[in-house]
Amino acid sequence: MSVLTAILLGLAMGTVFGLALEKSRVFEPGVILGQMQLRNFTMLKIFLTAVVTGLLVLAVLNGLDLTRLFPKPALYGADLIGGALLGVGIALAGACPGTVAAQIGAGYRDAWYTLAGGLLGAVAFSYAEPVLNPLLLSGGPGRITLANVTGAPFWVLALGFASLLVAGLVALERWRPWRGELGAAADGLLPLPAPYPVVNAVAAE
Repeated sequence: MSVLTAILLGLAMGTVFGLALEKSRVFEPGVILGQMQLRNFTMLKIFLTAVVTGLLVLAVLNGLDLTRLFPKPALYGADLIGGALLGVGIALAGACPGTVAAQIGAGYRDAWYTLAGGLLGAVAFSYAEPVLNPLLLSGGPGRITLANVTGAPFWVLALGFASLLVAGLVALERWRPWRGELGAAADGLLPLPAPYPVVNAVAAE
């Protein structure tokens, strides 16, 4: 794959992802905070759907020997501490690295501060990484996957896990329908607020 093809493919995938975020309203700070507080499960449904889609695509590509997998090693410090910091940041900012760009596109001015904070944090970590390496980037089982543990082909495990996630999504949707969480009239474009009622002066008298 050429560099130009990779760039065009990335832009196309980013466009589809951005459209999905906007239509689902999962980029809204209220929806994100509602998920962190376990009051709104729209964000979980969208992200689990993305996981299912990724599993199906990877199962086909890997099953046909069209791609190889390079799993990252499991590191206790990086995964636990980094995950906790990310969760706290999402709860405080009402945004995550994947949704801040959509918030900027939708006109949320405070999202620019979230983006700037993320960039500054990345720069700060690059300078602090030598000191943090012994704490965060050491200790863990390394590259361990279910395929290695069970000896089963990845595509079989991926299809099985995707089926379990689909069943879980169906159950979650029946328990908390998305129209009940976003509103009965929501179709990707939330309705405008109703105008203030006009009071008839004669009737009021």
